[in-house]
Amino acid sequence: MLDQQQQNRALFEGLVYNEAGEPAQVVVIGGEAHYAIPDDGFLRHVQAQQIDDAVIAHIKERITSMQDELVHAMLQMLGKDDIFTKAALAASVRNIDQQIRQSDPDQWAPWLKLYGFRVIVDVHGEIVDILYPTGAAEEGNDDDEF
Repeated sequence: MLDQQQQNRALFEGLVYNEAGEPAQVVVIGGEAHYAIPDDGFLRHVQAQQIDDAVIAHIKERITSMQDELVHAMLQMLGKDDIFTKAALAASVRNIDQQIRQSDPDQWAPWLKLYGFRVIVDVHGEIVDILYPTGAAEEGNDDDEF
């Protein structure tokens, strides 16, 4: 269960846009954060937790699908190859959703925005697309996702 402070914040503030490319503002209604999604001159309010949960689930799915490669790369970066470090890193990857929820979005959201991360939602708050940053080698591609 989310504590009160987590319900009052939107994790992806400044990163959520409608299908026309207009940013969704964050407002607090009844003590709970909502994304105000522009809709042809109106604002549709969707609970931030609904959109945040969907984005986190998508990120977790992408990261866990590459878990073995990520753990191997992190072990190489750390210069370690023992079973305990490997288990700790694997657990961190598996629990990425909890780590995102417990982190301070002010520390990472501006970097995601700077590098082009965007969450595109329809007027009901359903995820239409998530645009991930692309690497320098991929800048020539027309595909927004890697």
